Formats: sequence, C-alpha cells, structure tokens
Amino acid sequence: MQALLKLLQDGRFHSGEALGASLGVSRSAIWKKLQGLRSEFGVEVFSVPGKGYRLAEPLALLDGEVIARCASGFDWDVHVLPSLDSTNAEVMRRINAGVPAPFCLLAERQTAGRGRRGRFWVSPFAENLYCSLVVRVDGGMRQVEALSLTIGLAVARTLIASGIDGVGVKWPNDVLVRGRKVSGILLELLGDPADICHVVIGVGLNVNMLPEYDQAIDQPWTSMRQELGHCVDRNPIAAELINQLHNYLSKHWKSGFSGLRKEWEGLHLWAGSEASLIAGAKTVSGTILGVNDGGAIRLLVEGREVVFSGGELSLRLRHDS
Repeated sequence: MQALLKLLQDGRFHSGEALGASLGVSRSAIWKKLQGLRSEFGVEVFSVPGKGYRLAEPLALLDGEVIARCASGFDWDVHVLPSLDSTNAEVMRRINAGVPAPFCLLAERQTAGRGRRGRFWVSPFAENLYCSLVVRVDGGMRQVEALSLTIGLAVARTLIASGIDGVGVKWPNDVLVRGRKVSGILLELLGDPADICHVVIGVGLNVNMLPEYDQAIDQPWTSMRQELGHCVDRNPIAAELINQLHNYLSKHWKSGFSGLRKEWEGLHLWAGSEASLIAGAKTVSGTILGVNDGGAIRLLVEGREVVFSGGELSLRLRHDS
C-alpha cells in the first residue's frame, strides 16, 4: 500500500487502469488496496467516474533516505515505518531484540501514541512527526538528569529555525507556541538505571494537523501549518530535528543541564507566573521562579523557595487548575 500511496500523493486523479499498470496488478486489486488505505491508515480517497481516484489533499510522505542525507555528519540510522502502535514501544522491542543503538525511528502514524502519565497522543497519518531516538547511557541515571529539558531545547530550536515565532518551553517536557502546545516529549529508560542502560527519547511534533482534531485534544494546541499558514514538508523538519537532537545531546553529555540552564530559562514561558504543582492527590501552589542545575522546578511557596522534581508531576497555571 505504500507504493500506491506514493502514486497518489500528488493529490491528482489517477485512473484505476493506470494505477494497476504501474503496480502490475488488476483494477480490482487496486480497489481493494484503496479500501485498505481507508481502513488501515485512515486516508480518505475520492472516487469520480471518468476521472479515477485521488486523495483528499496531497501528501508528502516521509523519506528515510532524504532525512538521513540531510541529517549528516554522525552515525545514526534513520528508519521510517507506515504505521506503529508507538515509536517508543517499537524502539524498545528492537533494543530487546539486539539492535544496536543509536538509531532513530519515525512513523507516519501511531495507533497507540503515548504522552506523559499515560495520556493518548493524537497521531493521524502523514500529518505530524512521531519520532523516537534511542541512545546508550553508561554511568547511571545522573547522565539523564534534566534530559527532557535539554530535548525541549532541541525541539524549540527546530521550530525557530523553521520560522516559527513565539516558541517557548514549559517544565518539564512541553514546547509551546504562543502558549499553545505544539510538541511533547516522553523519555523512557531500558536496562539497569544504576549502570548501563538505554534512554528512548520520544518526540511528537504537530506539523500539518488542522483544528478538526480539537475535540480529541484536551488542551490548547497548535501546529506548524497553523502558525505558518501553509502546508509544511516534514522531511526537512525531521532532518532539522535530528540535527538539533544530536547537537543538544552532545552538549548535555559534555556539561550536563547546568551548561544549558541559562538558554532554557531564556525560553521559559511561565517564569513569574502563579501556578499549581500536582503530584497525585497533592497540590502545591506558588510562584514559578525557574529551574535549578538539575532541572528541578523552583517555586516560591508562602515566602520560601521549594524545589520539586520527579516524573509524575504536573504544572499548571493557576487559572487552569
């Protein structure tokens, strides 16, 4: 079905006969494949007698070779798959099967995409970036301290390099544009956290998604397409993201988050805001001061500074609580 999609991705009409001739199959086989595009990938195909078939709008499919060529200068394999449950989950399966790190995996669609705290990540076909990178970590957990904040910087710089204005970061793992979420980050560890392990870095980036998905998302959000006013080719964005990930990971391994803290604070959107920190059933309210060298959030609570860190914490502006 990937071959059929490549023929249809220009958004023009193609006759069943021409499609069949290109793929070496019958017109009835083309019809079955078109039904598969609808059921398996959620891709809408229009059929007009006398004209043939076309997609609802053109697609620019991800091309692993193009991405790898543009993200050059380092040895990361890049793989693109049409549909997965979750790119993070697939990376973990490959590591467990003995595939060596580092490598990067992208999918056109996720059927069970995940965010922090088990939240569902909306992942329509061929519209956004669903990307997971896995790297080996020697020396224990301290190496990955505040890593989600460092990855947030890489995503933010990708957006800024693409001409997006109003980009900022939110503790601990979101990237926003004009206060609306455009990207989320999910880090998962595999192996012995006290010794040698792998960290799987999952990044979801809204590229071409339009407001028709508003009802499926429970917070204000945006996409690159909405900000720029036109459809965006995801291949150069994917290459830029991988380049930025390599750049910021190199800085993190060299100096830790402390060397990046000032840059992160410069993009921090909520500094000075009144917020509520939620940890399970407990809520703490205070003024956001920033973060420390370990990436923990600093709050002014009843006149004194209190520091919080941990994977299951959620920070919300006071009026959103």
